[in-house]
Amino acid sequence: MFKNMKTDLISWILLIGLIVLVLEISFFDGGLIFSLLISAGCIYIGRKKRGRTIGSVLFWLGVIMAVVTVMNMMAFKFFIMAILAYILFLYIQSRKEPEKVEPTVKKPVDKPLDMVIKKPLLGNKLFGHGKTPDHVYEWNDINIQTGIGDTVIDLSNTVLPKGEAIISIRSFIGNIKIFIPYEMEVSVHHSVLAGTAEILQHQEKRIFNQNMSVQTPDYENAEQKVKILTSLISGNLEVKRI
Repeated sequence: MFKNMKTDLISWILLIGLIVLVLEISFFDGGLIFSLLISAGCIYIGRKKRGRTIGSVLFWLGVIMAVVTVMNMMAFKFFIMAILAYILFLYIQSRKEPEKVEPTVKKPVDKPLDMVIKKPLLGNKLFGHGKTPDHVYEWNDINIQTGIGDTVIDLSNTVLPKGEAIISIRSFIGNIKIFIPYEMEVSVHHSVLAGTAEILQHQEKRIFNQNMSVQTPDYENAEQKVKILTSLISGNLEVKRI
């Protein structure tokens, strides 16, 4: 009961915060959009020119501008006040109804659960690049989300199991490169707001707010195949044979 109440309260806080953010941007301070776009532009250009002094300066300038802009938003202040009020509420509740700790008696399980926990190949990243190992590695389906940075997946260093292997990548800003063995059938579903796409022999030099679906001829009947699901706000997708 108490856990459900906490989940509902957090959901309401997020919903009200989103409404406050939309109202703030739409009616009170439209300049926030301009500031955030400038920050995103500096971060993107700085990442493109990484390794150079101007690139580092632009990247960190964009990060600082984005942080300052967010901290000045009414929505951000609302979240801070909501979190403090929520902590105060929990404290008052704990004083009224002290938490009782009772020993838990575990019942014997007739059959052990056969659970296999696998370490993911790649993890979620807010900033930075992600890449599969350069050496031979054991395959595990990929399902990640990234903020700003490139992602490179090379399937030539692993052995894919029979059936359909899944690669799912959702990214904010950055490029995605996926290298597929020549004998492997592939299906690609790509969504992007602004960028380019090169999927095997199919190329799209300019894409704006589009969804793409490309599939090799024998994909449906193949014993081994790869399904690629990608989405980008801004960036390029490359799927190549290797």
